[in-house]
Amino acid sequence: MRWVRFFHEVGLEDVPLVGGKNASLGEMIRELSPLGVRVPGGFATTSEAYWYFLEHNGLKEAIAQALKEGDLEDPKALQRASRQLRNLILRGAYPPDLEEEIRLAYRRLSQEAGEEAIPVAVRSSATAEDLPTASFAGQQESYLYVQGEEDLLLHVKQAMASLFTARAISYRAHMGFDHLRVALSVGVQRMVRADTAASGVIFTLDPDTGHPGFVYLTAIWGLGENIVQGRVGPDGYYVHKETLKAGYKALVYKRLGSKELTLAFDPKEGRLKNRPTPPYLRNQFALQDEEALLLADWSLKIEAHYTEKRGAPTPMDIEWAKDAGSRGSFSSSRPVRKPSTHKSAPCCASIGSWPGARCWRKGWPWGRPSPRAGPGSCATPRRWSASRRGRSWSPRPPTPTGSPS
Repeated sequence: MRWVRFFHEVGLEDVPLVGGKNASLGEMIRELSPLGVRVPGGFATTSEAYWYFLEHNGLKEAIAQALKEGDLEDPKALQRASRQLRNLILRGAYPPDLEEEIRLAYRRLSQEAGEEAIPVAVRSSATAEDLPTASFAGQQESYLYVQGEEDLLLHVKQAMASLFTARAISYRAHMGFDHLRVALSVGVQRMVRADTAASGVIFTLDPDTGHPGFVYLTAIWGLGENIVQGRVGPDGYYVHKETLKAGYKALVYKRLGSKELTLAFDPKEGRLKNRPTPPYLRNQFALQDEEALLLADWSLKIEAHYTEKRGAPTPMDIEWAKDAGSRGSFSSSRPVRKPSTHKSAPCCASIGSWPGARCWRKGWPWGRPSPRAGPGSCATPRRWSASRRGRSWSPRPPTPTGSPS
């Protein structure tokens, strides 16, 4: 195929072709599946397919003109330009050969799963995502539980159009990126039915202190969007790395989260819907201890692989999900970003200078300002989530240097 690549055909060297997110998925499937790490299969449209779509519809000149005429410092003008550009892409027609390749790849994915039309997640992957000096992660749209060829074609187009959200346009303008030099690859991945079980996020370090000796896992019932948006309080698990590597059960601390909502697919309405989590599930951990240890073990394998590839310690930020009958699998992974040194967004001294520190300023890197302290303030991932819900939270940290006991 010319415009589509299956995940197992790509790796980290293919970021210019399929973007950072899809390249990382391919790397895990290709290199880590033999080690037992589970990653759902899928395929990606290439950056070349994105340019092909724009050229087929004569959109490059229209995009350049709209961005040139708009005052991107004016929020209203920025929103107007964003709507105009996204509508141009959504009204565009697929080149026949590109449309056929997407259909064929989806049919193959469905056949491999033994289904007529498999549910998939459609995720955007910018070719400039997660560079050393900038992060594009989270700026484009993702869509869950997309099913059927027509629905898939619509959402692939919507993902391409999301390269021109107001936030993405503004970020590229302020960072000095040429809007017509950043392309978008769209990942289509087999959907893990986490709405029937659980999902979460993993850091291969302590995200509050940056201590590299622990794996920190979060877990909630249902799909993980509720964690990303800070809507719920997840369960938390600390696993001591060296003890786990030595073959021992290394879960040193766990905390029951509130897990207020469960995001699941509603077959009657044909869409994802948030519902209050039943009390009996809120009072249960979403992961068994053995499951948390298995996910931590897989996470260490991912961290070791990326560390070897990069030639430097590389703590990872990983999304996981499981359905009612599986042990879990990983739906994405990326290195935890270092503090930015860009002059327009100096990193906060309050976070510290540990290697995996994130600068939690607006747009740095996930666009999550601390809601309590105002613009330009910093918050760690879990503290940001807690403060967004209007609560203070001071979890008991594990002992940094002592025995896990």
